[in-house]
Amino acid sequence: MNVLKVPARTIAVFVLPCLILYIGLVFVPILVAVYDSLLDWDSINKAKFIGLDNFKTMLFHDTNFWPSVRHTLGYAVFSMLEIPICLFVAALMNRYVRKANTLVSLYFVPVILSVVIIGQLWKTIYNPTDMGGMLNGILTSLGLSSWTHNWLTEPKIAMYCLYFVSLWQYFGYHLLIQYTGVQNIPTEVYEAAKIDGAEGFKADWYITYPMVIPIFKISIILSFIGSLQAFDLVWVMTGGGPAHATDTISTHMYNMSFLSFKYGYGSALATFLVFVCLVFTVFINFVFKKVEARYT
Repeated sequence: MNVLKVPARTIAVFVLPCLILYIGLVFVPILVAVYDSLLDWDSINKAKFIGLDNFKTMLFHDTNFWPSVRHTLGYAVFSMLEIPICLFVAALMNRYVRKANTLVSLYFVPVILSVVIIGQLWKTIYNPTDMGGMLNGILTSLGLSSWTHNWLTEPKIAMYCLYFVSLWQYFGYHLLIQYTGVQNIPTEVYEAAKIDGAEGFKADWYITYPMVIPIFKISIILSFIGSLQAFDLVWVMTGGGPAHATDTISTHMYNMSFLSFKYGYGSALATFLVFVCLVFTVFINFVFKKVEARYT
């Protein structure tokens, strides 16, 4: 069989424009943010070079920084908890549901909704007043009035309310990814396993789950990195309040850059966020490389 050899110059002609665009939209802004993080600048007046002072302030003097890091990491961890559930549901749907594609599409609906719509919807559900507080209304009607709360204004539970909304929003997204991975497993593998006495949950444990590890890894990385950058839902529902109880790194960066006019310090926060995303991406890939080697 003859294989057509494409000259390197031809490949470069097609790849170079996309590569230049990618560098311009991704790497150049990162480098600019790193440079700006070394400045004392309000984005209007002349900038002053201060070296690593912004990072020192961030790590040792900013009382809202470490709480925002804790909230962001909590956001990321909670977002990953639903992925094993999505995989389990995808395996069940693949086995028992005939027209599962329709069901997956229904689960996917919240993903395509605007974040503003989702935020306003859940603010209405969490509303503690009688006019729109559906959640408190249901609890009261069930005789559980002691469970009612001012959900988004109580510092101890406000962040958990946001975690739940995020899980609800992206459940269909990760379910679709996991279901696609499960569907791509050849049926011959299950038939051979059935002959050997492995079917049902046993077949899932020894066949389905190990074979979808690469797809599972994709969901983990997308979920974790996306959660580290959490901003829009938090901003729509709480704005980082009450009293910074729901601040994430992104919302704190926005406050510092555009409300407090500390653009250099905001760039330091952005640089820190990029660094954390890079570290965790490398770490997750390393862990899953070990896992994949074990099952191959």
